[in-house]
Amino acid sequence: MAKDLKVELPNLDDIFKLSTNNKGKVETVVMIDPNEITDFPNHPFKILDDAEMDKMVESVKSIGVKEPVIVIPKANGGYVMVSGHRRCYACRKAGIKEIPAIVRDMSYEEAIITMVDSNIQREKILPSEKAFAYKLKMEAIKSQGKRNDLTSCQVDTKLRADEIIAENSDDSARQIQRYIRLTNLDKGLLDLVDKGKIAFNPAVELSYLSKQEQIWLLNLIDKYDATPSQSQAIYLKNLSKEGKLTKDKLEEVMEQEKPNQKQKYSINYNRFERYLPRNIVTVREVEDFLLKCVEEHYQRKKIRDIER
Repeated sequence: MAKDLKVELPNLDDIFKLSTNNKGKVETVVMIDPNEITDFPNHPFKILDDAEMDKMVESVKSIGVKEPVIVIPKANGGYVMVSGHRRCYACRKAGIKEIPAIVRDMSYEEAIITMVDSNIQREKILPSEKAFAYKLKMEAIKSQGKRNDLTSCQVDTKLRADEIIAENSDDSARQIQRYIRLTNLDKGLLDLVDKGKIAFNPAVELSYLSKQEQIWLLNLIDKYDATPSQSQAIYLKNLSKEGKLTKDKLEEVMEQEKPNQKQKYSINYNRFERYLPRNIVTVREVEDFLLKCVEEHYQRKKIRDIER
């Protein structure tokens, strides 16, 4: 059960980015059992058991949670987390039985916007997290618009949903739309984007492929240990749009060698130093000498093979 501490927090609008209908209100911090709080539905931000989480666990053990989490009450009891998933998870891992929280009465759409805004500016955020967060916020804003005459089209002074999101983001409205495109990617491909194996721009183009085409592509990426370049991704997108992208055509594209995937060799010239003539000094002279040796070896081998 929540225990009312009757502590009033000043300037909560600035600290917690309160939604418009809460501006000017003073809220009360209460203590809640972390196990009474469930995660927000379709929460797009991953909670990892990594070194940073270990540090957070140690921190809450030693000094507790200084910044209250934000939750909304559930109709059948308990709470839903809006802002503070990592802090709550750390408390559970640390065995802490109470966490400071603000229980806020707000709509589902307002909760989504608060949840996204409190996480989107994190220093480390995966492309997939950003993609699904922007999509959730976009849908919430459009849902609000159906009731508040806020449209997703440019009409008079009304802003599109992506433009509203861009006002509180480092990304432009166009870039936000491109991030949302990533939610159309197969999970396997999206994981490769998160790992940096597929660059953002090609990933956006590949998001236009059908689900079956994306599965073909994922299998071919594993087969050839290669990913499409930007130009190849655009080419595949256009073929798909025209209904001409077959599995064989995909394989033909993936077989192509890309400049950035050609194997590069490096030579430790010190290993050859005792075999080199004294007049050979520069790297180019060493390479020419080694090339000549290889050519002579090849010619001698050819002669031996003929004589056999």
